[in-house]
Amino acid sequence: MASRTASKDIITLRGSAAIVSEFFCYAANSILYNRGVYPEESFTKVKKYGLTMLLTQDEGVKSFITNLNAQLSEWLEAGKLQRIVLVIMSKATSEVLERWNFSIQTDPEVVDKGAIKEKSDKEIMREIQAIMRQVASCITYLPCLDEPCIFDVLAYTDTDVAVPFTWVESDAKLIDNPQMVKLHSFDTKIHKVDTLVSYKVDEWDEE
Repeated sequence: MASRTASKDIITLRGSAAIVSEFFCYAANSILYNRGVYPEESFTKVKKYGLTMLLTQDEGVKSFITNLNAQLSEWLEAGKLQRIVLVIMSKATSEVLERWNFSIQTDPEVVDKGAIKEKSDKEIMREIQAIMRQVASCITYLPCLDEPCIFDVLAYTDTDVAVPFTWVESDAKLIDNPQMVKLHSFDTKIHKVDTLVSYKVDEWDEE
């Protein structure tokens, strides 16, 4: 006799932390590629989120992002991560040109009581896909970066979190009177991620 098994898409704290940290690593790669921080030929194409994504082959950046992924997962599982910001700066002057801001809200019930949530993987993927499409089309709404640039990553955590030895205390690397573009968000039912990019406006654009 034929039978059918019904399954639910269960989201655990660890699983949600893995989704969010992996999302940030793919988003960071996409930003670095689409903003021309590293040369096009230093990226390779992979399939992820139902899209063609770009991953850096620069060993230094790969190592940085791998270590970042592990640290973000740890903070996310502990419910201690409030925000991640990818900052793009002028290589010559260190002036901040763009801030890609990923704000994170964590369900305290899950962290405190170990509650589990339900949401389909497909639904989460569709939400992430919408953000990635916006990142890929950022050249249509952001000014051209016409000088060599570098990047940094800032993590905003709860005050009781010890700073790992591989991280240093930093200023906020803010932009004076920035323009802002709000992007889509995604929600695992445990972590909600809101995305916003702020950027420096050229003087002649303000005239």
